[in-house]
Amino acid sequence: MALQYKEYGDQNAPLLLFLHGGGVSGWMWDNQIPYFSHYHSIVPDLPGHGGSDEVTPFSIQDSAQGLIELIEDKAAGKPAGCKVILNGFSLGAQVIIQILSQRPNLVTAAIINSALVRPSELMRKFIRPTVRLSYPLIRNRRFSKLQAKTLYIEEANFQRYYEESCQMKLDTLVRVLEENMSFQIPAGFREARGKLLVTVGAKEKAMMKKSAKDLVKANSNCTGVIIPEMGHGVPLVMPDFFNDLVERWIQEGTLPKACKVIRLND
Repeated sequence: MALQYKEYGDQNAPLLLFLHGGGVSGWMWDNQIPYFSHYHSIVPDLPGHGGSDEVTPFSIQDSAQGLIELIEDKAAGKPAGCKVILNGFSLGAQVIIQILSQRPNLVTAAIINSALVRPSELMRKFIRPTVRLSYPLIRNRRFSKLQAKTLYIEEANFQRYYEESCQMKLDTLVRVLEENMSFQIPAGFREARGKLLVTVGAKEKAMMKKSAKDLVKANSNCTGVIIPEMGHGVPLVMPDFFNDLVERWIQEGTLPKACKVIRLND
């Protein structure tokens, strides 16, 4: 089964691909799609998530390859030189890094939000036994409410989140978490072209901030920024700020004044 995706906006405009985080699906971008209606937006559900829940097993590398094929197919009918822009969060941001590594000349710009690139082998070892114990709680609405709160999911989206959580298979959940926790910057990332923006929230864990700095260090085309007063979830919590940030970066290569640029010598 092929990845499920939705299309929005102007079919003749630059291509803008949105990649969601783990445990949710394309609906996480509902506050972005209307704002970017002047683009040809593609919003896939990653393997094992949402409408692509039967596309298994999940892997970041296979996801990247499938999306490269989708991008090439959608860009084929556009004028030569038409922009291709990627925008991903968390797990989706890791997939973007993999896409850029496999096809360094594919995109014009990319926004890589809250991507973990420092593997933790110790934590990875505990994923399967921990998930096996906690998996039955997924169908407990009270537990799901607590999980949704940590992911900054609003009440209006809770039912979709709950239903998709219930449909996610145990092996898929384990696989997603293992892929997320073992991901590191591929060698090919240093060759990636285009304007690359790396973002991380000021209140995210130290490992996430170190990951952002690692990405900036790995590719001279990267600009890294820390978003003030923000944890892991800026597109959901601050959609207006996030939309402005992305649009400025795409159009002008500039950033809102509130953002703190990551310096490698800090």
